Amino acid sequence: MRRLRIEKLRELVRETELSLNDLITPVFVDERISSKVEIPSMPEYYRIPLREVAEEVGKAMEMGLKSFIIFGIPAKKDEIGSSAFGKNDVVQKAVKEIKKAYSDAVIITDVCLCEYTSHGHCGVVRNGKILNDETLPIIAKTAVSHAEAGADIVAPSGMMDGMVSAIRKALDLEGFEEVAIMSYSAKYASNFYGPFREAAESGYSFGDRKSYQMDFHNRREAIREVELDVEEGADIVMVKPALAYLDVIRDVREKFNLPLAAYNVSGEYSMVKAVEKMGWMDSKALAYEILVSIKRAGADMIITYHSYEIAKLISNV
Repeated sequence: MRRLRIEKLRELVRETELSLNDLITPVFVDERISSKVEIPSMPEYYRIPLREVAEEVGKAMEMGLKSFIIFGIPAKKDEIGSSAFGKNDVVQKAVKEIKKAYSDAVIITDVCLCEYTSHGHCGVVRNGKILNDETLPIIAKTAVSHAEAGADIVAPSGMMDGMVSAIRKALDLEGFEEVAIMSYSAKYASNFYGPFREAAESGYSFGDRKSYQMDFHNRREAIREVELDVEEGADIVMVKPALAYLDVIRDVREKFNLPLAAYNVSGEYSMVKAVEKMGWMDSKALAYEILVSIKRAGADMIITYHSYEIAKLISNV
């Protein structure tokens, strides 16, 4: 076996390759700020003001990164998340600015209400209960507004039953048949999301999200969730988180012949950065190995906060 491990032969027989084309870079756009703000629990990652979002994307594209997922932090929140779907709200403005400067960038928009609701949940709330069906028209309206702004892909993340179908119907009705849907199909109620909630200010004011996100004890359930989204018209399906769910990624890869995304989430990023701070490991090499493992498990594309450092590592910039 050692014959093919000789240095000059290793790349020739390598089974898995990680490319910058595989990476999707999250961008947090905050309409309240005038300059970049570092996220305390996500060292070296920032909230970006609207006026700098195109510049931020441009810098990433110069490094070879091409795809971006946009999260918005609005100036105002209310019970139904009405700042999510206005034509001049934060994500819509950000997409327009990016597309005006970089029309060839692949822009994905997160479609959810948690960043926009005063209670921090992903749907309409009544008497302490998150209402599925009442949420669907708002999610669909939000997706259409993102498409109107120029989004290439909309990514519903709220785990509301029927969300893909509602969005597909709304997009087609408004003439956006070519806008794709990347569904957060198997999204677990995970402890790895803590830093994201600080980054996007999407923490909830009561209860938890276990009534609509998946129980992390369950594996087979993910197949049922993905199957429903495929039937409803999802173009890309996703497993989230990634690192502790490689078995689920593999299951979905083997069952479905659709492009598969995995979300290398904020908690996974922050753990690597904590190791870096302590000087215990080479954090860039560790991040690269983690992303390769996600790709090896079956993911076609990876949303990751490590994309900037991996771009430097791969390209030797």
